[in-house]
Parts: sequence; C-alpha cells; structure tokens
Amino acid sequence: MSRLPDERRAMELEQVQLSQFLEVATVAARLAGQRAMEELSYVKTSIKNSTDIVTQADGICQKLIIDHIKSFYPDHGFIAEEGAEGKMLKTPPRGTDDFWWVIDPIDGTNNYAHRVLLFSVSVALLYQGRPIVGVVFNPATESTWTAVSSEVPRLNASQISVSDASVSRFESFAVDNNFEDIDRIPKCVASIMLRTRFRNVGTTALHLAYVASGGFIGAINATPKLWDIAAGAFIAESAGAKVTNLKGEPLWPVDPAAYDGRTCPVLAVAPNAWDEVFNTLKDYPA
Repeated sequence: MSRLPDERRAMELEQVQLSQFLEVATVAARLAGQRAMEELSYVKTSIKNSTDIVTQADGICQKLIIDHIKSFYPDHGFIAEEGAEGKMLKTPPRGTDDFWWVIDPIDGTNNYAHRVLLFSVSVALLYQGRPIVGVVFNPATESTWTAVSSEVPRLNASQISVSDASVSRFESFAVDNNFEDIDRIPKCVASIMLRTRFRNVGTTALHLAYVASGGFIGAINATPKLWDIAAGAFIAESAGAKVTNLKGEPLWPVDPAAYDGRTCPVLAVAPNAWDEVFNTLKDYPA
C-alpha cells in the first residue's frame, strides 16, 4: 500500500477535521432552532438591559448548542450572548488549541418574542482569531446557510454566491440599526436607503446570510456584537462578498480572549456594488 506524503496526509486530516467541525455546528444550530420553535407557544420575555430583551428560549437554546459541542470538543472555548446577570458568557479554551465557538442562540429575539418568524441561530468556530466554520439556521423556513474554510458555501444542499448586481432601485440592501429618531439616520445611510429597496428583517445573521446567497446586494450594521456577525460575515465572505468594518478594514483576526462585548460594526457588499456603497458610507459617523 502506497503512503501519502506527510504534507498531503496533514491536509487531508485537516479537511476531515473541518468537516467534523461543520457537522457538529450544523447539528447544534438545528437542535437549537427546532427547540426555539417548540418554545414559541410559551414565550416569556424579560428586559435584559436598556436596549435588549431576552426570552426563556434564549438560555435553553444556548445550553443545547454548548452541550452538543462540548460532547465532541470539551476543551474548546465559548463566547455566547446569554451569560449571568445579562452579560455575555465567556469560557476560555482549556487546552493549548486556540478554538473559540461564538454563538447567538436566537438572533432576532425581539421578532421571536412577538412570534414573528424572522429569527435565526448563529454558530461560528474561530481558530487563531479567524472563522473557519459558520452556520446560520432559520428554523421557520428550514434554511441552513453554511461555510467552512476552503469550501464553497451552501444554502441547504445548493452552492451559493453573492449577487452580480450593482446599486439600483430594484436591488435590496439591509440596514440593521436602531436609530434614536428619523432625524438621526446618517445622511450617507439614508442615501443608500433611497437608492435601493432597503430591508430590515430584524436579524443581522440573516441579513448577512441573504447577502451570501444573493438576495441582498449588501448589509450594514453599526452596533452588532461578535456573536451576531461571526457566522454570517464568514459565510458572506466565503460567497464572494467584501466584508469589512465601516472604515473598510478587515474584520479578522479578532482576539477572542480579550473580547469584552464591544460592538463589531460590519459592512458586507457584493463586489459590483462595493465601490458605490463604500464611497457613500465612508463618511458614516464614528
């Protein structure tokens, strides 16, 4: 029996490992999404802080995800939205490998709390500060967007890529932000809103997923947290979108060990729309 060269064996082992990571993430996201649908008839809502609410399902679904992942990777680290006293959950890796799972059990909690079926489960795996696996699952439509390093991203079984359209009144652009009042919408954002069919479905992860699969030509969010964007931004990048912060700088790498819940502004745009969108939004107020 012939033996593979060491480099090729290592590469194949890496791809096998990545496939296993993706399978674990996908199953975890689907388990949580299905449980969220079951809990929908019994929604109990409380105020988490001045801007956010939480339901009993958020914690239940997050525990399902973490327990499933830990059954395969007990030494990996976790960053997740729902921690004690309204804070995030953060558990560093126990081993020497720099693997961090970044989880939003229900992205679009406000929709979910009002039984609006526009919410998603977001699960990403970061290695050395960069995403290597991303899953966004919309349980209401049984839609699963996935990406893994070195592979073509998918929506369910189908390969996906970003739109080839440019900015026009016939294309959709996602604006996901809670502006204090209509007069405080930045003029550069309003300009994009007027030149496109702007959308806000109430979940950053789905906005980014729809950019990845060509439904939206772009998306902007000035105030998301790492768990809101980690999976969706990676999937959008993998599908060909240009994904940066609002200054046009790369999102990755990040330092999960130092992450404290700060916002992670994101701009994700299809290539043919990038120049016009970025040139319009580059003056977004800091």
